[in-house]
Amino acid sequence: MCRRQLPLYGPRVRESSPLPPAARMSRRAVLGLGAAVPLTLAAPAAASPAPPASVGQGGEPGTIGGARLGRDGVQAQKTAGLPKKLTARSWLVADHDSGEVLASYNAHRRLAPASTLKMLFADTLLDKFERTRTYKVTDADLADVPSGSSLVGIRPGITYTVEQLWLGVFLRSGNDAVHVLSHMNGGLEKTVAEMQARAEDLQALDTRVASPDGYDHKGQLSSAYDLTLFARHGLKNKDFRGYCATRTADYPAGGKKTFQIQNTDRLLTGAWGLDVYEGLFGVKNGYTSNAGNTFTGAATRDGRTLLVTVMHPKSGGNGVYEETAALLDWGFAQAGAAGPVGALVTPLSEGGAKASPSPTAPVERAATGTEAAVTQGGPPWGLLGGAGGAMALLAGGAYALRTRRRNRTTEGPRHGD
Repeated sequence: MCRRQLPLYGPRVRESSPLPPAARMSRRAVLGLGAAVPLTLAAPAAASPAPPASVGQGGEPGTIGGARLGRDGVQAQKTAGLPKKLTARSWLVADHDSGEVLASYNAHRRLAPASTLKMLFADTLLDKFERTRTYKVTDADLADVPSGSSLVGIRPGITYTVEQLWLGVFLRSGNDAVHVLSHMNGGLEKTVAEMQARAEDLQALDTRVASPDGYDHKGQLSSAYDLTLFARHGLKNKDFRGYCATRTADYPAGGKKTFQIQNTDRLLTGAWGLDVYEGLFGVKNGYTSNAGNTFTGAATRDGRTLLVTVMHPKSGGNGVYEETAALLDWGFAQAGAAGPVGALVTPLSEGGAKASPSPTAPVERAATGTEAAVTQGGPPWGLLGGAGGAMALLAGGAYALRTRRRNRTTEGPRHGD
């Protein structure tokens, strides 16, 4: 099997542990290190307009991406082989290159996105700063990181490259890295406004941005359809592709000291008892206690790249990855035979035809049984309409934040992952 190296991002980036034994190379077999990373991944077609309302049978006219995507329940031209035990409240399978939606379930249902929203954050800000630019972090840059956030371990007084900050976002889902980059961009409020504008340009009209990090905030929503749009557009950027495909990296700890960080995408690293999924190269996972688990994954086999988004499965832990893998398996098994039930629309700035807004979709409660982020959860500051933007953490909270950075050694799910 051919082995190719992943691109090196950040200082002394290195790959994860050796491949599992051959006996484990089943339907979720591992590739050679980095073999799945499509650095020559074809960009989405210049124009893939939304199919007319007559695509498929029935549906809601005016639905972005096609009428069938506005229907409840499973939408597929061929349901043979579709996984029977999916528990997610919403999911979608799409062909990356053509933009065809091959199957979906409640594609436009608005749910709390958790850290999968960081795909939109990255797509909005990645081109703003040179990777080699350096920035010395201050206490103010970290003062508004929500308590309980996932962190990469950024510390005031240390100078980081932009590349290192993005590694913290993609690998560790670090809300501290998100907030530093947001402050470099002019603040949280400005960043939220730019993310919302980018979502509207992408025609991701189910999405409402309330924070740049995806942490639970009232009114923060997205959908499986929109998250797939974010992934598809983000993957056009080679830095986006490289960061989300990086498994491990050494991270600054002050002076000449470093510590290793590992990507929290378990299908990429094979952590927590999962095999590395054959051909998978990202993109982003998310978890909060209110939102439950979310994940958008991209994988390439035999020259074909598929995107799968899974939101809020009832089974926690590995469930979101297992359901993603099952849907990827189905999509690859179709080998192009599954007809489309809709399409991922083209951004307005790239010549896409302006689509009509989707019918108002119900807002679901999280799979955990707790109330979804749209009604409670998270710190009490909101960025939409909030005078003066975010409020700082209390002094005790700031101390606890520093303590968490020093003491966190586990890889378990955290708020914002």
